Amino acid sequence: MDIEIKPIVTEKANAYSDKQNCYTFAVSPDANKFQIKDLVEKMYNVRVEKVNTALYAGKRKQRWTKGGLIKGQRPSFKKAYVTVAEGQKIDYFSNI
Repeated sequence: MDIEIKPIVTEKANAYSDKQNCYTFAVSPDANKFQIKDLVEKMYNVRVEKVNTALYAGKRKQRWTKGGLIKGQRPSFKKAYVTVAEGQKIDYFSNI
């Protein structure tokens, strides 16, 4: 199974990582905590202490256009909060 993981870089997530040493990622909905831990440890060379996950439902959206009302739904996703060991940091932009 191929797990997709991408960092969430927002003001709230950055403040959380500075204070709590906890980083936020958007992951595949079928990924479990053990798979997320292994992938983050391999990608960023850090020791992960804890992984918390949260499922987010897709929001319903609609807008009026010349052709009438268009309805749709944003995709649902899973968010992972990864706490790394004391003194370690994750640099998202190291491989750019």
